[in-house]
Amino acid sequence: MTPGAAPAAGSRGRRPGRLTAALFAGGIATFAELYAVQAVLPGLAAEFELTESQATLAVSVATGALAISVLPWAALGDRLGRARAMRVSAVVAAVSGLLVALAPTFAVLLALRAVSGAALGALPALAVAHLVSSAPPARVAGIGGLYIAGTTIGGLSGRVLTGAVGGLFGWRWGLVTTALFVAIAAAVFAVLLDSGPKVGADPHAAGQWSRVRLAMADRVVWVFYAQAFLLMGAFVTVYNLLSFRLLGDPYRMPASLVSLLFLTYLVGTVGSSGVGRLVAAFGRRRVLAGAGATMAVGAAITVPTPLWSVLAGLILLTFAFFVAHAIAATWAGERVPAARSQASAVYSLAYYAGSSLVGLVGAALYARFGWTGSTVLVVAISGAAAVVAFLGAPRSDRWAERQSSTS
Repeated sequence: MTPGAAPAAGSRGRRPGRLTAALFAGGIATFAELYAVQAVLPGLAAEFELTESQATLAVSVATGALAISVLPWAALGDRLGRARAMRVSAVVAAVSGLLVALAPTFAVLLALRAVSGAALGALPALAVAHLVSSAPPARVAGIGGLYIAGTTIGGLSGRVLTGAVGGLFGWRWGLVTTALFVAIAAAVFAVLLDSGPKVGADPHAAGQWSRVRLAMADRVVWVFYAQAFLLMGAFVTVYNLLSFRLLGDPYRMPASLVSLLFLTYLVGTVGSSGVGRLVAAFGRRRVLAGAGATMAVGAAITVPTPLWSVLAGLILLTFAFFVAHAIAATWAGERVPAARSQASAVYSLAYYAGSSLVGLVGAALYARFGWTGSTVLVVAISGAAAVVAFLGAPRSDRWAERQSSTS
């Protein structure tokens, strides 16, 4: 079977509930490990005598390594099977995550974070392609939304666990706790994940790079890559710097209490899991553009000093981000059916490159101009993403039409 071919009748949709549970657990494992250090960046900065920009390298190195790794993982997934590649990555990531907490120096910690990020690249590179080729067409957006919901639970649990335990016992114990949680989620993912349709060599393409070129040749799919880069960069900038802001004047909040603000991720879970209903009502293009605009508004609301304003803006921004991500990720996977793995990998590359590069720029602006300076960046790029989506995304929504015909 070629990578772009439809699965044989009866192979699609085998045990979609099991696939949903597996991808949900995989999303939890990936994001819990990837962003666990975000909650203890001030602790890292204090122990290793770092500036805010230096401390955020603990996030950017992992996301940068993940971005670099997604295309190799896509190639390996098409050669060995997507499910097998994702299982291997889950095991390596769980082990390296445990070792991060034992790092004697910041340089060693960064090296281990890079290994962890590279290992985690398989799931973002392959999960959506595996979903699109394995699930019934009418279930793709719904299961995709629940996979993204798993990433929100992972992002929430990793930050809250690490922050709460780290605030009481130190950042190392916080990371150990989260690493054990990740190992359990990774084990569930590995056990439940079906092999899915067999992926073989494509006789119509001269190899992996031909499929990469195919995934980059379509003009419209770049709209979704742009959403990934801009919106993820904006989102990570806010969450990287939130702890620094709330631990300082005028808030002076305890670290364990600051970590509870990451509970705002729960609204992301609601947004991503309910995206199918939003799309059915308004269409993907309008929801995607509206989500970018809503992120810009949410970021602006965090600028005033009152804590309620910070929290309200954070909730709005988080909800909108995960709605946008759920739509853009699945739309990119559908857009290039002959190179689904590569389209998903390029999307993930843009997504994590935005996390790494924009996150570093946002931290530099924060160091010089404070929260307002970094928020100007977030508002600008979120607004730009909304404009790109509104002008560049397809106006006809075949997915919504399919949903209406099956309802």
